[in-house]
Amino acid sequence: MPPESHYLMVSLVLFLVGCVGVLARRNLLVVLMGIELMLNAANLAFAAFSRSRLLVDGEIVVFFVIAVAAAEAAVGLAIVVALYRRKETVNLDRFNVLHQ
Repeated sequence: MPPESHYLMVSLVLFLVGCVGVLARRNLLVVLMGIELMLNAANLAFAAFSRSRLLVDGEIVVFFVIAVAAAEAAVGLAIVVALYRRKETVNLDRFNVLHQ
């Protein structure tokens, strides 16, 4: 079994890639994928800590994070579809006002 530090390094890399996707991209779909990647990185860290400490608490948190990620994906994609129908683009620079 690999040591805990390997899992945490992979989790860190995934989280950083997700942060770059959220902060550097202007496409709304890429931003949503970056958020999902950051949530999966947190899941990996929780699972690694849970396995190394032989506790069940981390797995319970992972279950709830997966549930929140599924809800976020469903609501986020619904918002993307609504915004695309209204503005005919998913470029975040076009969504700078709250009306029209």
